[in-house]
Amino acid sequence: MPHRGSFVCGSLFLLIGLTTVASAGEPSDPEAAIRQMVRANAEKDLPTLSRLMAHDADIVSYSVGGRKYVGWPEFEREMREEFINAQKIEIPITELKVWTKGDLAWFTMELDYTRYVGEGSAVKRTVLPLRETGVLERRAGRWQLLSWHESFRSAQLGGPLASPSMTGGSQKLVNNGTAPAVPDVSGEWDILEVEDEKRYKATLDKNGNGPYSQQGGRFTTTKIENRLWQGTWHQSGNDREGGFEVLLSEDGTQAKGIWWYTRVDTRKNIPPKEHGGSYHWKKVTPSPANAQ
Repeated sequence: MPHRGSFVCGSLFLLIGLTTVASAGEPSDPEAAIRQMVRANAEKDLPTLSRLMAHDADIVSYSVGGRKYVGWPEFEREMREEFINAQKIEIPITELKVWTKGDLAWFTMELDYTRYVGEGSAVKRTVLPLRETGVLERRAGRWQLLSWHESFRSAQLGGPLASPSMTGGSQKLVNNGTAPAVPDVSGEWDILEVEDEKRYKATLDKNGNGPYSQQGGRFTTTKIENRLWQGTWHQSGNDREGGFEVLLSEDGTQAKGIWWYTRVDTRKNIPPKEHGGSYHWKKVTPSPANAQ
């Protein structure tokens, strides 16, 4: 998208919770329904998510990392796993626009899906800058989410979150007849996995493909456009793979962004929100074309 104490404290929490449920009622409009769904996700409230999402067997939705959901049960299993794995979830909405026509509504939304994993001093915080679109329908007086699509926003070089200016008017829909030059990313790169402070080197060709010095790793670039660099990674040493998305600096010597898992050993279809972490790349050697 797209908690303990003594018996006395627990009883008080239950009483407050029942009072809240009794007084909350159904969302009065589609925007309220969307915000309630996001809040339920952050609060690990699966019953509320279930109530506000349609369970039609043929509904298709998409998440990051190419993940596809058909119907409710598959998504429900993944959310249960996410709620178990994440110690805490925060999902601030940075932008939300909703349009309504009769019993149908559609929306665009940007949010920062923030998950905390681990305990105490070992807690790891990662942020997924997401963009979402979706369709809702009013059924028997209740607004429910039918289908949705979720993708990463461009990573901002100043930090792990995307800049709003990169997602809208700054992109030209027409050009002056000359296609922008594709950055030459060939050469040697120093790579830092920010959260775990792992460092290694990658040696890439002009297409952005090549090995890196971590568990027999290899990068494969799938797309470079408007400084947005996307691709996949594979590590034969520990038998795992995933994807990455970084944003190149203006001079092409640095890149910052995020990476994630798609497979670990025999485990496939890893929930995209089980995020790997943040990247910071620095070019060590210039591209051959620029070397004089």
